[in-house]
Amino acid sequence: MASAAAVPQYKVLIGMEIHVQLATRSKMFTGAANGFGGEPNSQVDPVVLGLPGVLPVINRQAVEMAIMVGLALNCRIAALTKWDRKSYYYPDLPKNYQISQYDQPLCGAGQMELPAADGPGATVRIRRAHLEEDAGKLLHENHAALSLVDLNRAGTPLLEIVTEPDLAGPEQARLFGEELRRICRYLGVSLGIMQQGHMRFEPNINLHIFHQGQWVPTPIAEIKNLNSFRAVERACGYEIQRQLSEWMASPDSPPAEGKSTRGWDDERGVTLVQREKEEAHDYRYFPDPDLVPLRVTPQWIEQIRARMVELPIQRRQRYRTQLGISAREAFSLTEEKSLSDLFDQAIAAGAPPRRLMNLLLGPAARLANERSAAQGRPVPISDLPVSAGQYAALARLVDQNAISATASVAVFEYLAAHPGSDPAQVAAEQGLLQVRDAARTLQWALQAIAANPQAVGDYRNNPKKKQASLGFLRGAVMKLSQGKADPKMVGQILEEKLNEV
Repeated sequence: MASAAAVPQYKVLIGMEIHVQLATRSKMFTGAANGFGGEPNSQVDPVVLGLPGVLPVINRQAVEMAIMVGLALNCRIAALTKWDRKSYYYPDLPKNYQISQYDQPLCGAGQMELPAADGPGATVRIRRAHLEEDAGKLLHENHAALSLVDLNRAGTPLLEIVTEPDLAGPEQARLFGEELRRICRYLGVSLGIMQQGHMRFEPNINLHIFHQGQWVPTPIAEIKNLNSFRAVERACGYEIQRQLSEWMASPDSPPAEGKSTRGWDDERGVTLVQREKEEAHDYRYFPDPDLVPLRVTPQWIEQIRARMVELPIQRRQRYRTQLGISAREAFSLTEEKSLSDLFDQAIAAGAPPRRLMNLLLGPAARLANERSAAQGRPVPISDLPVSAGQYAALARLVDQNAISATASVAVFEYLAAHPGSDPAQVAAEQGLLQVRDAARTLQWALQAIAANPQAVGDYRNNPKKKQASLGFLRGAVMKLSQGKADPKMVGQILEEKLNEV
């Protein structure tokens, strides 16, 4: 790689092609079952196999899901769209062509606001989003000399989203992929399980390097079939440095290759050339004679729009402006729709927002992670046996100083182990209700002061350690009271006694 001192001024341009498998019950142009797994070649029918005389039929649900995503991305929805045959020969495509969309896609130009947890976001322009059918899979496991064909995936509804080259680096590419996945999962159009190939990312990367008074572009490289956000970020980072190093090796020579398609070797952390990049004419597109053009009326669009939910970016904005929650906290709460729904339901039941957030992102998140590790599968917070009403009641107990934040963890753990329990009753039975008796609190405070002369001395004689010493003594009182003392009262009494001459 090039040395830091010799690196010229350059700009990174990344455009993304994303393939989203839509979660319909049947495939794009046939009634064959659509789903991950199953015995190889068990989810096929004559249409998927491309047998003579069969005719495709459009999946209405897939069209509506695609329109829903288009609306979420602020795309122009076409009043008239058609289907085209994209011809290429490959063993996992029995018809030798793919039904896709070429010059009249279902969703046209749009844009997506890409927020960031810290700092300003960015606007990513959407070029188009079109529907097509997926191909099957070639398997090479345990068969070094041959490939096995599984057509279960063939014919799956696939929404291909194409962006303009507005992503300025690997981190933005990753953030874009994560936000698009959230949108699709919120809308319910895709499960978005990366390990099952529900979303595949193909970044197109090149650089504009400032050389001899002008910007010189490097050849575009498309990295194929990335199925994790970590791979997207790492592959983009490597490819940027590869292109920069190759250009710097011979800045005044024309590039050795044009557009190329590259694969990503995750173990080695490198991209590898697969083939030269195809152009549209290589696929010999022409209108599919078996499928009539599709008209999309304004009434149909509005019916679909009415079924849409509040999207994650809108929820984050609402949490920040109405509830005073930070950008990073809002990101955490909206990561999954089920968690965000639970949060909203508990707020509606009277939960103080910040106390509720601390419960969900603290003890609830820890318990969900523990159960995920134990069960070997993701267990979302919303699957824990604690209802929105219980969260609201527990958050109110903390907010009203009836129990301490420490005690709320113990109450929560009891609720999760004993579904249906009442938080206030649990706190009373477990002896966790806060003691707001000034005489008892004074007694605990005097014991803590007597047992910790070093902290008392630091409070009185060392201004730099004053607050730390007060916090230490407050913790000592809470320990003596077994978490029952009112922290506010503890602080007041300690300061009063420590400041006495």
